[in-house]
Order: sequence, then C-alpha cells, then structure tokens
Amino acid sequence: MNAAERTLLAVAPGWAARRAQARVKAMYYSSAYEATRPDRNRKWWREHGSGNTAALMAVRPLREQARQLERNHDIARSILNILVRNIVGPGGIGIEPQPKTKSGDIHDDLAAQIHDLHMDWSRRPEVTWQFNRARMEQLLCRSWIRDGESLFQKVTGYLPTLDHGTLVPYSIEMIEADLLPTEFTDLANGVFQGVQRNAWGKPTGYWLYKSHPYDAASLTMPERKFASADVIGHIKAIDRIGQVRGISAFASVITRLDDIKDYEESERIAAKIAASLAVVIKKGDPSSFNTDDLVDPKTGQRYPKRRLEFEPGMVIDDLRPGEDISMLDSKRPNSGLEGFRNGQLRAVAGGTDVSYSAASKNYDGSYSAQRQELVDQWSAYETLSNAFIDMCAQPVYDGFIAAALLSGKLKIPNDADPASIRDALYVPPHMPWIDPYKESLANEIVEDRAYESAPEIIRSRGGNPREVARQQAWWLRLKKSLGIPDVTTGRQLPQTVTPATRPNPDAPVPAEETA
Repeated sequence: MNAAERTLLAVAPGWAARRAQARVKAMYYSSAYEATRPDRNRKWWREHGSGNTAALMAVRPLREQARQLERNHDIARSILNILVRNIVGPGGIGIEPQPKTKSGDIHDDLAAQIHDLHMDWSRRPEVTWQFNRARMEQLLCRSWIRDGESLFQKVTGYLPTLDHGTLVPYSIEMIEADLLPTEFTDLANGVFQGVQRNAWGKPTGYWLYKSHPYDAASLTMPERKFASADVIGHIKAIDRIGQVRGISAFASVITRLDDIKDYEESERIAAKIAASLAVVIKKGDPSSFNTDDLVDPKTGQRYPKRRLEFEPGMVIDDLRPGEDISMLDSKRPNSGLEGFRNGQLRAVAGGTDVSYSAASKNYDGSYSAQRQELVDQWSAYETLSNAFIDMCAQPVYDGFIAAALLSGKLKIPNDADPASIRDALYVPPHMPWIDPYKESLANEIVEDRAYESAPEIIRSRGGNPREVARQQAWWLRLKKSLGIPDVTTGRQLPQTVTPATRPNPDAPVPAEETA
C-alpha cells in the first residue's frame, strides 16, 4: 500500500476497501484466460477492424504470391490440381433437370427437352469458344481457389458483336479478379473495393475495368464500367461476415510452402556438392610447405593446388613426408529431410483442405486406413463443391433457363408447373472407389434393403440415372437383336458374409471372409 492509499484508508475506509476489492477483481478477471496475457516468451497477435479492413491491403499481394507459387512450386500446383479435380471434376458439375408436372411428378418430356438444349449449350458456353462447360468451370474454380475470387458475366440475347454459337442465345464471359479494383472506394455511393452495395450490404453492381490493368500493352490504367449484380456472378472465398473481397486459399500456408521450397533446394545443392568427390592434403609440419609445389614443372606456370587424377585401383605414392589425405564429408543426403518435409506437408494439407496422401503422393497404408482418410476428407471436398454450385453452377444454369424461355427455344407444356422449370439436381464429383468389389456389393445391399434408391446410387457415382437407364435399354435391345443372350438374367451375385450374419458369431472367421 502506497502513501496515497494509506491516506485514503484513513479518510474514507469504505471507499478504500471498495477500491481494493475492484483491483483484486480486475486482477483475477484479466488472468482468467492465459491467452490474454502476453509475455516476453509468447507473441500476442491481434486483429483489429472488420474483414474488409484486413483484406484491403492483403488481397492483391496474396493473389500475386499464390500465382507465383502455382507457376514455380510443384507442391502448390499439385494442391490446386487436386482441389479442382475434386470440387468440379473432369466432366464439370453434373446437372440433371427436374421440372415437375402440376401433380408434383417429374415431367420427363420437359426434362428431356431441357437436357438436350443444355447439352448443346455446354459445347460452347463462353464467349471465346475456347472452353466447353467442364473446362470453363475448372478455370473459374482454379481462379477462385488460387486468387480467392473470380467473376463471370451472363450475356443474354442476340448481339451484333457476339455469336453465341448455340441454340440458346446465352454465353458466359469469364472475368479475372484483377479487373475488379480493390482501390476504388466511393462511400458516398456505397462503393467499397469496387463493389457497390445497398444499405443492407447486398451487392447491387460491380465497377470493372474494361481491360486487364496489368497487361504488358497497357500504358495507362483502363477505364471502369458499371455492371449490374443481376448479370455478374462473384465467386469468392471469405472468412468474415460482411467481407466483400475473397482471400486466396494459400493465405495461411504461403510462408510454409516457401520454406519447404527453400529447404528442399538447399538440400539438393548440398547433395550435388556431396556428389563431387573432394580431398585435402594435410601437411604435418608447416615448415615442410614448399612454394615450388605451386609451379608446374613442365610449363613453369603457377597453379594454386596439386591435382590428383582418380581412377579405380589407383595408388597414391607421391605424398611427401608428413602429408596425409582426407576426404571432405558434407553429411548429405540429410536423413531428416523426409520427416521434416512430411510434417510440413501435413500442415499444408490441413490448411488447404486436401488430404495428406494426395498432397504428398504417399498412398501407403491399409485399405481401412485409406478408406477412413478418404471418407473424412471427402466432406471437405463436398463442402467446397456445394459452395461452388451455389456461387457459380446454379446461377449460370438459372440464366440458361431464362435465356431459353425468352428466346422461345424452350417450350413449356400445359401440364408443367411453371415454378419448377429451374429445378435441377447438381451432382458434384463422386467419391472414388478404393475397392470396387466391396463397394459394389455395399451398393447392392443398400438398394435391396431400400436404404437408397438406384438413382441416388447412380448420382453418387457421378452419373445421370436417365442416361444410364436409356443406355442400358439401348444396349439390351442391341444384344437381343444380335442374338446375344442376357447372361445377367437369373444370375445370383456373390453374397458377403459378416460376423453378424454368421450362424455362430463366435466361430472362427472363414477364409473367404478374411480374404
């Protein structure tokens, strides 16, 4: 207690007691969580401001670093490839039209009509005619993951400067994130980082550059144009509510990937040095060093070191008294490199939502271990696929249906429910099989016991039930016309045996079950 507190205690003891009590409370409250008490051994990083404040200065630098990693780092490129393959897949997001009749059943004729128009449109869905729908979605997804965001514009109707090249006059213009300026803000008109929003925070438009601002041919910054949010799709990866711009998926692992790249390169250089055999000649007595040793007796020219020509079975017999030969050992290759690299790759895989086995290309382990990893990981891929469907595949399909109706290419039957014309099933990439035999039998069991329908199983494999049924019917008709018997008729598929279905669960496991 200092002099002021002693004086206060003598003059106003009640006040002094309350003051002391408040001090004790404050001390205990502040120490409730250790993480709130920084010290010299522990850094205390805090983030101030909104998600937009944090992203303002980080969007472009993170995007540029992620692009550099994709170009020059094999691991970063591999992770991007893994994510695109499992979010969009080789054939793009599967779309199965589901229009209904007024009684609530699927309208097969209308679904077939939409399917045929959509298949025609999927050949040339974008304005440059360079990509089909699958490749367009892969490129948009790749930009979304790497850059944190990508955009597209829906172009509908007949334009004198654009040939859609499809029955339905509808095209997609892919837009790179650089064309949406982060530095353009006009708070008086609700524009923040290039995005114009209303009072509720809903985007109403985007201020886009008319050309790429960083093209080599651009001498000045291009002009901006306003595009309504009705025709612009914005695919973005955000972490905070209200965040306007997206952040690269590599943001939290960029430094770790750089460290892996630098460390591996250092080890490669060390291994190259270790592969070059080098020896030194040790002299026992400094006084025995003779400068004549630095002169070539044949040419009279000085050279800095004696040379030994190594060959199999050689004998070195020209060492002088007191000299000895020793080899330089660089201790390479480093036995700890693989363990360090694998540990870093586990952290990178966790930060980018890919499996460690896929990121490291290490598929060692039992069937059960691989299956468990795949099941756990697939929920992450499905989450990203659903986000991509919500931000890209569904808005693009809705625009296609609207364009098909406006152009008169899509005819609506009288018994169709107009409110269901846009209904569709979006099928992301399916989880691959590790053991096709076991998983096929599992699908057989869940269908026989009505746990899942055959169409759902086909969709889980990435197929379209109508297409599968149509192809199967055609195949059976063709076989019958050629006189080929249907060998599947009446055939009994092998049944699985489990401990629960054996008559005596305590009996030894049969050999076929363990196999």
